[in-house]
Amino acid sequence: MAKTEAVSFWNELLTIGLYKRSQGRLARQLTAAALMVLVIAGAYILSEGPLAGYATPTKAGIPTAICLVAAWLIYRAVNYPAVAEFLISVEGEMSKVSWASRTEVYRATVVVLSSMFFLAAVLYAYDFFWLQFLSWIGVIQS
Repeated sequence: MAKTEAVSFWNELLTIGLYKRSQGRLARQLTAAALMVLVIAGAYILSEGPLAGYATPTKAGIPTAICLVAAWLIYRAVNYPAVAEFLISVEGEMSKVSWASRTEVYRATVVVLSSMFFLAAVLYAYDFFWLQFLSWIGVIQS
């Protein structure tokens, strides 16, 4: 059995290269984009909340620095071998999924919504009946 060299976290954090660049590209890009949206939203909330009373350079500089550091960490995280292998396998599994057609989705949506409205009407009728019956016999006062 060949001995594999363990990749150091700090060594991997400071490299620039991509791990298996042609595999799992879409999953990695979407994961990085989603994480970056969260970071940007958090930085905006930080600038408008706790940093609102500070001068403009501080109000803009700290969230910008957080976004830049987070962008690098996210870039490295989606290229970290363990994470990249997971995202590659996720993209592989997603390609195996048989997606429903637009017609099937439409029909299923109509069935679900009509069932929900029917059940809501039945529950309303039961509730109304029992309210009237219990009011008539004097158990509750309405």
